[in-house]
Amino acid sequence: MINLSLKVKISKVVINLLCFLFLLFANAQEQEANVNRELLELFKEWRSFEMPPLKDGVPDYSKNTFDFRFTQYKKLRRRLESFSIDLWPVHDQVDWYLLWAEMNGYLFNYKILKPWERDPAFYKTIWTYKSDVPAHEGPTPHFTVELWQYDFPLNKKDRIELLSSLELIPKFNKQAKINLTGNARDLWIAGIRDIEKQTQILEGLTLKPGVAKDKKLVMQIKNAKDSTDDFVKWLKKEAFKKNGPSGIGKENYTWYQQNVHLVPMTWEDEVFLLKRELARAWSSLKLEEHRNRKLPELKPADSPFSYRKLVENAAKELIEFLDQNQIVSVKEYFLKSLQPHLGEYIPSEKRNFFWITAHLDPKPLFSHFYHWFELERMEVEPHLNPIRKKALLYNIFDSRNEGLATAVEEFFMHAGLYEKNPRAREIVYILIAQRAARGLGSLYAHANIMSMEEAGKIHSEYTPRGWMKTEKELLLFEQHLYLRQPGYGTSYITGKYLIEEMMMENAKSDESNFTIKKFFDSINRIGNIPVSLGIWEMTGNSNQLESIKNSFSTLD
Repeated sequence: MINLSLKVKISKVVINLLCFLFLLFANAQEQEANVNRELLELFKEWRSFEMPPLKDGVPDYSKNTFDFRFTQYKKLRRRLESFSIDLWPVHDQVDWYLLWAEMNGYLFNYKILKPWERDPAFYKTIWTYKSDVPAHEGPTPHFTVELWQYDFPLNKKDRIELLSSLELIPKFNKQAKINLTGNARDLWIAGIRDIEKQTQILEGLTLKPGVAKDKKLVMQIKNAKDSTDDFVKWLKKEAFKKNGPSGIGKENYTWYQQNVHLVPMTWEDEVFLLKRELARAWSSLKLEEHRNRKLPELKPADSPFSYRKLVENAAKELIEFLDQNQIVSVKEYFLKSLQPHLGEYIPSEKRNFFWITAHLDPKPLFSHFYHWFELERMEVEPHLNPIRKKALLYNIFDSRNEGLATAVEEFFMHAGLYEKNPRAREIVYILIAQRAARGLGSLYAHANIMSMEEAGKIHSEYTPRGWMKTEKELLLFEQHLYLRQPGYGTSYITGKYLIEEMMMENAKSDESNFTIKKFFDSINRIGNIPVSLGIWEMTGNSNQLESIKNSFSTLD
């Protein structure tokens, strides 16, 4: 028998839980009610349209289908442009521009970028890792196999799902050989590597626990692998015919940055900024080295034990610094979200650029891992506005997410993170130099001034201490990604610059009440939207967006 006192306690718990759920639901309803209802309805229709129709169970990226659907796109576009938004609240106007940017992204892909025609890596379907930004980096098909989400041995539900996905890979590869009619040589050659890696992943899949005993699963893996091998052979055969440029050109690059990613800069502006940041990073590094010349050099972790101790202390120190110095409202999930990404000890001869830094002092890299706080927030505290809840399409989040993650490396340094270890400040400037160099190379590649290989040389030669020469796989991966996704290579530095301008405008708007913590909490509250829109919503200053609007021209 349950006594009366216990019944009362249980009743109170139930009542409190119901009250909490009611308030949560009411708050969600109130937040959604704050979104313009007609715009929200259009958003839902737009996102439904943006998913291509299926053919043989896989997304249809054929030219005929895109041409046929363009009429429907124009109807949705006209509906968006029919809104009279000048008297709307700023947050609603910001939402309108998010749809405008996404629709511009669709148009640009349809007319210029055409990854389904020019970019073999677009047909990579198997992903073994979760991206550290809201969606996979670069043009990604609507059909992906997120292998990292599966635990082996598979449960019944996951087995059925994986079997179904693997069965579709041969059909998608078959479509790829029809659609890929482009002549972008660098994209073609580099893309072969991505498809070859898919073969290796499928091969390794048979070694997962429980797979070898599952005859049907083994058969589907073999079919997918044979199809992928055949796709690679076809790509290599066709490669001899490819001799065209892979960059989109300066004018197209500028249009894309301004009207899709809402970055108020031209190709020329970005070249100037990245050259400036590259010189600033190098000169600051040399001044730091001079300042620290009497201090002992940093010694890298030299064993799994020393590395584990180093990273665990660094993660704890970073979180405590953010909390105790009132940088941002630190949540319980911050440390939890960081823990899986601390890395493992890597022998010195196998370390790439980022893990060289982590074996010396991981805090600069872990500062950039602010990414994982943001991704966890999307799960634990999702934005209640449906338009901002999930990832924006076409990597439109890049200047915001990559820019902030890059900015905080230096922000946290200036706020005092390395008071006990001043030589780690040198690492921060090396990181900035590397990102400026690789972005500069990507700008020249998109202008077709340089090949992807030549752009990689800038990336490698202008990274201090030769740290980009130690492991070429990272160099190839990054330059290939940035050629596939215009603006992504520069977004770390251009986004950082825009975040710095955001801080300035935020402080200037109410300087006596400005605090770093309020600033970061405001960024988090607004969501993963382009910085130009974030500045407008935070401060009422729409200058960056106005410059974009004033230079807008239709895409030929």
